[in-house]
Amino acid sequence: MSTIETTTEIVREERPRTQHFMGRLLRKPVALVAIGYLVLIIVLCLGAPIVSKYDPLVQDLYTIQSLPTGDHWLGTDALGRDVVSRLLYGGLVSLYGVGLALVVFAVVGISIGLLAGYTGGLVDRIISTTIEIVLSIPHLVIILAVLAIFGTGMTAPMITLGILACGGLARIVRANTVAAREELYVGAAKVSGLGSGRIIFRHILPNLTGPIIVQLSLFAGNALATQAGLAFLSLGVQPPDPSWGGMVGEASQVILQFPWLLVPSGGIIALTMIAFGLLGDAAREASFETHQRSAGIAVRHKIAPAGDGSAASSSGEDILSVDGLNISFQEAKEIKEIVKDISFAIRPGEIVGLVGESGSGKTVTGLALLDLLPANALVTAKASWFKNVNLQNPAEIKKIRGKGIAMIWQEPMVSLDPVFTVGSQLGEVIKLHNRQLSKAQVRQRAVELLKSVKIKEPEKVLKQFPHQLSGGMAQRVVIAQALAGDPELLIADEPTTALDVTVQADILDLLRDIRRERNMAILLITHDFGVVADLCDSVLVMRYGQIVERGEVVKLFTMPQHDYTRSLLAATPSLVKGTL
Repeated sequence: MSTIETTTEIVREERPRTQHFMGRLLRKPVALVAIGYLVLIIVLCLGAPIVSKYDPLVQDLYTIQSLPTGDHWLGTDALGRDVVSRLLYGGLVSLYGVGLALVVFAVVGISIGLLAGYTGGLVDRIISTTIEIVLSIPHLVIILAVLAIFGTGMTAPMITLGILACGGLARIVRANTVAAREELYVGAAKVSGLGSGRIIFRHILPNLTGPIIVQLSLFAGNALATQAGLAFLSLGVQPPDPSWGGMVGEASQVILQFPWLLVPSGGIIALTMIAFGLLGDAAREASFETHQRSAGIAVRHKIAPAGDGSAASSSGEDILSVDGLNISFQEAKEIKEIVKDISFAIRPGEIVGLVGESGSGKTVTGLALLDLLPANALVTAKASWFKNVNLQNPAEIKKIRGKGIAMIWQEPMVSLDPVFTVGSQLGEVIKLHNRQLSKAQVRQRAVELLKSVKIKEPEKVLKQFPHQLSGGMAQRVVIAQALAGDPELLIADEPTTALDVTVQADILDLLRDIRRERNMAILLITHDFGVVADLCDSVLVMRYGQIVERGEVVKLFTMPQHDYTRSLLAATPSLVKGTL
């Protein structure tokens, strides 16, 4: 194989300093088109008295069922009323109904979701049970009952719709709040003396913007369809007052004689619902984009033919080979060196422990192998290979993520999207790596993966949301996701730290079984020498970004050479003695 030399070009790029959700959303063309259309419709409807020169109720029997003309841009209806005028004035009624339902949906759903997620305990159980009961009630039946009690009009039924449907939003807000409540920054805010109200509205709610906007957009389309359906049945706005749904009903009565009349009224409803849907889709994409685009230094790797003697690919015995890896970060005008000239190799089926105290550079090293560091990272190496793939070539790394090298994280809930079920998320990964599989085959593969990580009742787990899983169960799901692409190397970043002792033992046994059954190599990042002694074949001891000692586990435990290694072993005497 021809040798390759990789050099790093440091380029300063002017990028936005912040990457807020709205900023990402407004850079999406689909979102801009949808927002532009909705704003245009709202402005035209609000300005109906100015835009339209006709009264929506005035009849002109001389121009009944007219096609579009210079005087009537969209023609006239069966009574000679101007269609444009009725669309604009009717839009006020329709958009008022949607807006009212949306406000109720948002206020009630967000409020009870935050309350349940942040408070927990009995309050959470009561709210969650109530939500499940409300969501099981047929919405249309209740809305019809409300109309029977309060009479015609849009206010009562749309408020009812917002209340009945807000349970879905509340569940999503609750799940995100539960996750955010455990974040270190929330704990720091509590220690600083901030009250619960300020923590919720200052530190938790802003991080829920993306999921909330997605749900609001989808609900707005449903609310418009419900409002139009009620008006079509003359259960809301009463004729001759215009509304979009009512106009569809009027068009249906003369559809055989004058089919054109259905086009403007049905078209504006369809386009508005599509706009809400596209906005929700764009919001979802913006919400889950995690790539940081901060002002600073970007790293570009140049690939060029090398002469004789340059670094070549890893040897046939090693699945991963790293030589002279350096990692730094650009902070303002200062470059901070984190990892300094480290080298190591991993053979197929070998479990290598990378151990050291917090801040020693362990996790950064694992992320650098998969090109997952932020844009202000500076990564150089003499050579870095996974089999015959150059890990200094970002384009090549993308091809092996998940298939060649996979990664599991310290906190499993961070890796699982609270909005989607386990089956949806696991199926998405399976489909990504096996595009030829049918829907049934994807589900079968998902069940097999869950069984392989010792999950009982996999069919049931596939239907569950992440917040319904225990920590150990969630970690098993994350491991199943990592195995979906049949990787040959697994980077496990402290996979047992967030779990209790008994569950830790189960996860370690699972990793050991996976190594034996798949001959999979594992780079285990940890600060726990007990885990190293239990699972690893060899160990790398890291301090201040440097590897200070390496060797087989038994030899390192019995005859440690470096003072730092001896101090780490001394900090866990019972674990060391129990292991040996």
